[in-house]
Amino acid sequence: MDWTDVTVTVAQADGEKAEAIAQMVVPYGIYIEDYSDLEEGAREIAHIDLIDEELLKKDRTHTVIHIYLEPQENPSEAVAFLSEHLSAAGIDHHIGESSCKMEDWINNWRKYFHPMPVGEKLLIQPSWEEPAESGGRTVLHLEPGLAFGTGTHETTRLCMELLETYVRPDAQVLDVGCGSGILSVAALLLGAKSAVGVDIDELAVKTAIENANRNHVGNRFTGICGSLTEQVSGTYDVVVANIVADVILALTADVENFLKPGAVYLMSGIIDEREADVLEGLKPHFEILQRKEERGWVALAAKVRN
Repeated sequence: MDWTDVTVTVAQADGEKAEAIAQMVVPYGIYIEDYSDLEEGAREIAHIDLIDEELLKKDRTHTVIHIYLEPQENPSEAVAFLSEHLSAAGIDHHIGESSCKMEDWINNWRKYFHPMPVGEKLLIQPSWEEPAESGGRTVLHLEPGLAFGTGTHETTRLCMELLETYVRPDAQVLDVGCGSGILSVAALLLGAKSAVGVDIDELAVKTAIENANRNHVGNRFTGICGSLTEQVSGTYDVVVANIVADVILALTADVENFLKPGAVYLMSGIIDEREADVLEGLKPHFEILQRKEERGWVALAAKVRN
């Protein structure tokens, strides 16, 4: 059966706010068309100078967000949610629907996903691309499939940069909302002793396990299907959550139970407008160690107050 491609078209300036709202509809299957910095992105991310003529003709003034819904999901509910929340945020928008085969969705974004350096130590290598010159970086081989997490999104990159700073040798890591497993695998490649990835989506957990095996760290990775920490036990040196503000607030309520003394709590997926809410939720028990921001997305590192 075909999936549904729900498209949200907004002014480029409203793209990040609209994307944050779209991610509330479904935690995976979002594909962004934003050509406003096409030339710069081609040089800095894809490391190419020649750009296809068809891309150069794309509209630079608008962002189009594609939300892919499984056959059993009701598109009208997603459209109603999007329309209500975009209107409440004061964002002018146009919403459309079309059918889409799963393989078309997968291939749509693959053509824009190229080997990409992240932070100072890692290089993300798509599994279908020719091996890139690593330049001495540790290569993370990735096949995200249908799960969230390729490293191209600001929230994932910010998290990986924080992991570079806070993962110590022999650290035990908990990755809440692991998606493709990219953060768990990154932590293991950065020297962590073990990583547990948990996601509510069975397909994401399966993908995360496959990516851990692809990078030869499968013996140090455990994938769990469950909501937040409901199925998790033990304590960890690093807990990382790349989700959205409301879910981070829910996680923060009991995350201390999973933190070792001196552990670090890393959070991303926070749009700048919701940062104050997250900080307010952290204030009673946590102090902020570090803040990173990119294109309106915020990532935080915190630890329990002494």
